[in-house]
Amino acid sequence: MKEFQFTDTDFQKVSEKVYSACGIVLGPHKREMVYSRLARRIRANGLKNFEDYLTFLDNSSDQEFSHFINAITTNLTSFFRESHHFEYLKSDLIPRIKQDNRLSKRARFWSAGCSTGEEPYSIAMTVKDEFPSDWDVKVLATDLDSNVLSKAAEGIYSSQSVTGLDENHLRKWFLKSSDGSQYRVKEQLKSLIYFKRLNLLEPWPMKGPFDLIFCRNVLIYFDKETKDSLFDGYHRMLEPSHGHLFIGHSETMSKERRDFKNLGKTMYKRVDVT
Repeated sequence: MKEFQFTDTDFQKVSEKVYSACGIVLGPHKREMVYSRLARRIRANGLKNFEDYLTFLDNSSDQEFSHFINAITTNLTSFFRESHHFEYLKSDLIPRIKQDNRLSKRARFWSAGCSTGEEPYSIAMTVKDEFPSDWDVKVLATDLDSNVLSKAAEGIYSSQSVTGLDENHLRKWFLKSSDGSQYRVKEQLKSLIYFKRLNLLEPWPMKGPFDLIFCRNVLIYFDKETKDSLFDGYHRMLEPSHGHLFIGHSETMSKERRDFKNLGKTMYKRVDVT
């Protein structure tokens, strides 16, 4: 017997709010996780059930919504999340990188806030076969949480975690356990990625330039001053002629900024401001 009633309607409403806020799809297999994480918020606010909590969330969004999103999304990610970013990378950005960097034969990508690794591995799967073998292609994957970084570097995922991948990706880039419960990233893909702990609010040791930076569903936790400071840093780190920044589903960049061109769908191109 559960402490709080949690109906199908409640789960659907939670799922809709999470998707609207940050583009995460909560499949049925996430239901127990949602219950356990939000039960803490129900207790913290002295409420009786999920229906009351959802009403409270609607009426007190300023004070509670950040707690709600943080409870659900902390270290929650998926492969090829916000798929349009990866489609644009493959169809538009990689050809530009190959043209502009044809002399250096170098390509650099940064997953800033990589969590348990699904994002950098998705980047690696996208770029791995798009560049000739003599190119130097690397993905930097950083996160503040050393525990999730350790899991990311290990590259082992449950069968539930890879449900968003098609059979071609699974066969090509993963080794399946004998009982089918786990998938391990193959070394040829893992070798593209360098995992490193990094607090984005502290000095960055790397020099760049990066051809593309993913910083998705990280900015939602910061105020405008901090976000602007990060955008300044990303601008400095991006390759001048074609550098791009991808941010999260629910995140925005101030219209006052002139150093990034908004391409739509939370994709921005670096531009010089004179």
